[in-house]
Amino acid sequence: MDTSRRTVIAAAAAAGLAASTSVGTAHAAGKHGVPVKELFGRLADGTKVYRWTLENGGTRMKVLSYGGIIQSLEIPDRHGRRANVSLGYDNIESYVAGTTFFGALIGRYGNRIAKGRFTLDGTTYQLSVNNGENSLHGGAKGFNTRVWDVEPFRDSTGVGLHLHYTSIDGEMGYPGTLRTKVTYALTARGDWHIDYEATTDKPTVVNLTNHIYWNLAGEGSGTIYDHELAVAASRYTPVDSGLIPTGELAKVAGTPFDFRRAKSVGEDIRVGNQQLLYGQGIDHNWVLDKGVTAEPEHIATLSDPSSGRTVRLSTTEPGLQFYSGNFLDGTSVGTSGKIYRQGDGMCLETQHFPDSPNQPSWPSTVLRPGRTYRTSTVHTFSAH
Repeated sequence: MDTSRRTVIAAAAAAGLAASTSVGTAHAAGKHGVPVKELFGRLADGTKVYRWTLENGGTRMKVLSYGGIIQSLEIPDRHGRRANVSLGYDNIESYVAGTTFFGALIGRYGNRIAKGRFTLDGTTYQLSVNNGENSLHGGAKGFNTRVWDVEPFRDSTGVGLHLHYTSIDGEMGYPGTLRTKVTYALTARGDWHIDYEATTDKPTVVNLTNHIYWNLAGEGSGTIYDHELAVAASRYTPVDSGLIPTGELAKVAGTPFDFRRAKSVGEDIRVGNQQLLYGQGIDHNWVLDKGVTAEPEHIATLSDPSSGRTVRLSTTEPGLQFYSGNFLDGTSVGTSGKIYRQGDGMCLETQHFPDSPNQPSWPSTVLRPGRTYRTSTVHTFSAH
């Protein structure tokens, strides 16, 4: 997709016409239709969780108000047959109890911060620690556990949702009240756009992403090790035993992390490499060759030879966290009623680098009052 068309779509999404829907609507959202809202479940305190169904250009997406979760994402194969390519659950209780972050919006800080601690403008902040001694994906009650306000929209080029959440000063230890808006949009071609925005009233750090797990052969169909992946990155960030970056920007050449030319995800995943041992597979950040950009640029392509389904990722972000589903341990039952095991899904999270608040030479994740955090990621679908 060319840059001018991305700009038009992003502008249209931002100016989208809000549309109201009623709970329990039975029909599906049609092409250019209003997103359909239905009750998905209730939290323990009685809070209602809604599910919104969007459809456009052959793509159908189901989104929860809880965590902004992509509960289902259906795209066609080479024969036009749609399948859900996103791992998830069929009930709210499993999302609340789960630790996998299936399809969720992640914040305030995607990925890990060492010892849950960082210093900003001379003040040290202690965050919620929920991953050994580290903070992961915003802490014990990150954005993935919050109920978002959802505003549907439609316009001439797409259909989507504006999701809003305000994180108060001190939530999970982060300074400043952060007002967050995330836009999900499906275009007339069936592409999925995510636009992130945030403002703060105090200096803080922010790194938002989405934690969708891909299996392009279809959720519950088995391993993704035969998927083929290409990533436009010549370097990656090695980690220590706690999966915290060491600070090195290492070359991928001659390592299992070299995806500059497309290869199967499983080709080198069992090589006796210390980095793979730390992560029980791949759970690393790639340093994208393009760096930070004003408009989304193509950075990765994932394809499934069996179905022909392909997703091309474009982003404004400087990093890509590739996680090969190493900690799926057979204790989760997915939407198809099948158990998820190691390697049954994979994540490609566009982001700034893990632990950037403690690495001053890396692209900054600091947001100050009067500035607006903005990033965008585009998923372009096809089948061959």
